[in-house]
Amino acid sequence: MPSSASLLAFALICFGMVLTPGPNMIYLISRSICQGPLAGLVSLCGVAMGFLVYMLMSALGITVLLLAIPFAYDALKLAGAAYLIYMAWQAVKPGGRSPFQVRDLPKDSPRRLLMMGLMTSLLNPKVAVLYLSLLPQFIDPARGSVLLQSVLLGLTQIAISVTVNGLIALCAGSIALFLAGRPFWMVVQRWFMGTVLAGLAVKMVMTAQR
Repeated sequence: MPSSASLLAFALICFGMVLTPGPNMIYLISRSICQGPLAGLVSLCGVAMGFLVYMLMSALGITVLLLAIPFAYDALKLAGAAYLIYMAWQAVKPGGRSPFQVRDLPKDSPRRLLMMGLMTSLLNPKVAVLYLSLLPQFIDPARGSVLLQSVLLGLTQIAISVTVNGLIALCAGSIALFLAGRPFWMVVQRWFMGTVLAGLAVKMVMTAQR
């Protein structure tokens, strides 16, 4: 088992990372605003499933294999970049609507929300890098089963991420009321988020090329 000091340090690092905006957070906020906090929470379950997949892969050593094969890792990065570019285009295209814009939409089924959350998480290469470069630093073979330590640390990260993102999803619904009566800020938000998504996509592509 990891020492208490190592577990606390790992938890603090995970808390700082989850507060950094990324594709998962952007998707959860958009779902919460469009369909309400409950939809955001269902989507969060899908995101958490993606974390669980990566955690198990890391614990079994598969993530190491993924990063050891440049083509497989680059393919994951490019797929994630393509997904972000699609979301950015939906935000800024002529006549299009931002995923954060308040509007009447046919509500997605819980199953679709769950799967969209899962795909958003799985196509985020930042998660794979987190489990490869961060988690192993807190594993001490002298303290017992490496597999057990990996699972415990992974579950700690998932618990922190789900808690923080759950609070964000619940609070994001109030943003709808603010944006509804302020068209100017709606446009600003739309282009800002489109730019952020496109920037993340370009960064992924450049990293993959390196």
